Amino acid sequence: MNSSDGKTRDLVSSTPGAGWDFGLSRHPYHEIERPFGPHYTVYNRRLMACYFDQIDTEDGYWLLRQKAAVLHTGEFPLEFKGPDAETLLNLLFTKDISKVRSGRCGYGLACYEDGGMITDGIVLRLEGDRFWYAQADGDFYSWARAHAVDLDVEVSDPQVYVSQVQGPNSMKILELASDEGLPEPFHYFGIARVRFGGQEVVITRTGYTNELGWEFYTEPHHDAEALWRHLTAKGAPHGIGLHGLDSMHIRRIEAGILNAGSDFSYQTTPFEVGLERFVDMDKADFVGKKALQHASREVRLTGVKCSSGEPHIGAAIQIEGNLAGTVTAGAYSPFLKQGIGIALMNQAGFVPGDSVSIGCIDGKYHDGILMNLPFYDKLAEIPRGKLVDIPKRS
Repeated sequence: MNSSDGKTRDLVSSTPGAGWDFGLSRHPYHEIERPFGPHYTVYNRRLMACYFDQIDTEDGYWLLRQKAAVLHTGEFPLEFKGPDAETLLNLLFTKDISKVRSGRCGYGLACYEDGGMITDGIVLRLEGDRFWYAQADGDFYSWARAHAVDLDVEVSDPQVYVSQVQGPNSMKILELASDEGLPEPFHYFGIARVRFGGQEVVITRTGYTNELGWEFYTEPHHDAEALWRHLTAKGAPHGIGLHGLDSMHIRRIEAGILNAGSDFSYQTTPFEVGLERFVDMDKADFVGKKALQHASREVRLTGVKCSSGEPHIGAAIQIEGNLAGTVTAGAYSPFLKQGIGIALMNQAGFVPGDSVSIGCIDGKYHDGILMNLPFYDKLAEIPRGKLVDIPKRS
């Protein structure tokens, strides 16, 4: 049986003693989180906090929406370096990486030969022939190495960890934390190098929340404890604090941000989950291109909302008593004051506003409707800094 069953889930906690946890990796801020009682999921063989005993999940959601929340993620940056780095990435990704300039980020989506999806993530072009790929959960390192044969490129693990600072106060915190103030320019999907208390750190204008925000990359040479002390001291006037994946998960569903391995997988093409804009069919060959040339362009992924229940991942979506789809993500939104989710329908042709029955965490079916994604901020103006939207908690 796949987890979770809606009643229990299996997470990782720190316990005394030595033993069998080989292959798991703690991020550099593990000891910072420990006093708050973290419970971890394993993501890219890294530990990422789902929730904390001392930090309420709903409080964490409102911290993200109203002030600034930090999540130390399990994203896994790989480094691609050498004369053929761009060539390899253009083979692996559906988007034309040659269009990503130095000092900018791009979205990297990788497919198998049959058009099924492997994973996604953010491509950072640090220099002309040097990239980082901060990937979501998925088997990608060996895939990249296998396709690098006969190319002049080194694929390696630089031991970098990604943390995100997200929320309406995030840029105010960056301005205070950076020794030289706000970097200029630092547009959406930009890269900058700033000094935090004398330590140079790579930051990007990205995130997984659709809130205003940025991410910072902790490298092996950094004094992580000193970095954290500096950031929290500078961020304290603007309410900076930790939150867990459960808090962020609500916001990413509201924003229609997809999760690798659940909202999409090797069984779906980018077209079926609404990511056609990230597939450049007119560029040179890439893995999966031939299959995608003959694939349906119809979308099967949709949002769902339910006023009386919380959609349960893996549960059925029914229309007039017949199986019509599956819930791939679900949560209760404190802002929208109802259950929300993402669903993969069995076939295309659904219409937003259609009435459905949704399997919920209480084990019952509840009435709901299909919705376009995202649930609000359709033009993603909040993360671009074009819209200030700080909701009140009621």
